[in-house]
Amino acid sequence: MALTLLEASKLNDGDVHRQAIIEMFAANSDILRVLPFEDVPGGSLSYNQEGKLPGVAFRGYNEAYSESVGIMNPQVEVLKIAGGDLDVDKAILKTRGMEQRSVQEAMKVKALSLYLTGKVINGDSEADPRQFDGLRKRIQGYQLLGANYVTPTSDLPLSLEALDAAIDRVDNPTHLLMSKDMRRKLTVAARNYQVGGFIDYSLDEFGKRVTLYNDLPILIADYDDTGSKIIDWVEAGPNGGTTCQSLYVLSIGSGMVTGLQNGTMEVNDLGELQTKPVYRTRVEWLVGLAAMHGRCASRIWGITNAAVTAT
Repeated sequence: MALTLLEASKLNDGDVHRQAIIEMFAANSDILRVLPFEDVPGGSLSYNQEGKLPGVAFRGYNEAYSESVGIMNPQVEVLKIAGGDLDVDKAILKTRGMEQRSVQEAMKVKALSLYLTGKVINGDSEADPRQFDGLRKRIQGYQLLGANYVTPTSDLPLSLEALDAAIDRVDNPTHLLMSKDMRRKLTVAARNYQVGGFIDYSLDEFGKRVTLYNDLPILIADYDDTGSKIIDWVEAGPNGGTTCQSLYVLSIGSGMVTGLQNGTMEVNDLGELQTKPVYRTRVEWLVGLAAMHGRCASRIWGITNAAVTAT
């Protein structure tokens, strides 16, 4: 059974340190907060991705059905090793108190969380085989839409018609994923009666306000661990160039967009090192990403930095 990080942390209530680390991962990333992680044995998962359903039809008396089979595209997802060492100098603990270890660990966990968030979207195993492929690389073909539904091969401002079409191309959509810039443009459009777009608000598990578009929660991809925007106006669009960005529609859940792991995140207190006067905590996670259905996600690309339009 696939579990989100918050659900997984409840399974480690006997290990308070591990539970706190896992909860901090979820708190620092919208996508990691809602993404379920399915346990897989070994270092990879093989599965079949549905390409086309078998044909069905009516028939007349004494007639035969036309033979038809579905198309299943075999997929293999390889788990990657993510993690890091959290070192706190003994002198800091002696002068500022033992609570500084928790402070330093929280900073490191936030960095790891933001790093993984960036890879969920922009990961590229061809550029670096140590990482998994993110959503931007995975979504192709019919699930890749232009910013304007009427002229999909041009770099243009986001149109609500294109956004609604992207939602329609995902089976059981659960979330939208975008930058803060794009969320702001959507809320501005909703206040403009000539454009529109239904915007509402709710609270997440941590009590933070979540914006919804047509009842779909908006997940924000903000900064990564290096301070760079994860989704910024630096992407190529249908016309080329590097002044666009993307927006994603996701169906998150088992059999759709889901995380993969071999066991829950490992958090080990290694104590004081012999090589230097620091206390070390090691976090390590065998983790991956899978898009198990051909209509589990869509991407709008070629969005330029301008006001949202209706059509």
